[in-house]
Amino acid sequence: MLVVETALPGVRIIRPKRHADHRGWFTETWNQRSFAAAGMPEAFVQDNAALSVASGTIRGLHFQAPPQAQGKLVWVTRGAAFDVAVDIRKGSPSFGHHVAVTLEAGSGEQLWIPPGFAHGYCTIEPNTELVYKVTDFYNPALDGGIRWDDPALGIDWPVAPGQAIVSDKDRGLPRLLDLPDVFIHGTHS
Repeated sequence: MLVVETALPGVRIIRPKRHADHRGWFTETWNQRSFAAAGMPEAFVQDNAALSVASGTIRGLHFQAPPQAQGKLVWVTRGAAFDVAVDIRKGSPSFGHHVAVTLEAGSGEQLWIPPGFAHGYCTIEPNTELVYKVTDFYNPALDGGIRWDDPALGIDWPVAPGQAIVSDKDRGLPRLLDLPDVFIHGTHS
């Protein structure tokens, strides 16, 4: 497993080793010892999967607030997605900055998004499926997010705003500057 740091401290690209032969390939998508050795979380409590039928579908930018903040390990099992993490920790030197990575089923790359970051993605192929492991259980009372199209974020989404397929819930999320102080840099979630 290769761990690559991104421009946002804590957000990492994970490249699991693939063992390929004439039949296809095999990989470990998560190994507690390997992740612990890389300074990653050793425990996940829930696995989620999402299928988006049309390309140009945007989900996010979502987070779960303390005291049940979630870290997410995300990868694409079918299709491809433009995956984004945004630092929403007030007082962080990278507050409001984002990192974007294209995740493709063929590569097997994963993205680790720690607590304190909002996460979202845009599908760039039809029938794209994402799988993600989370570090705490879902709690609808702590579910939150920021608008995917907030101009202050400067995210260059791979779909025109008028063409994006977005849920009503995500269209109603606040802009970053209107978000209460959910995460504070330097405190534990």
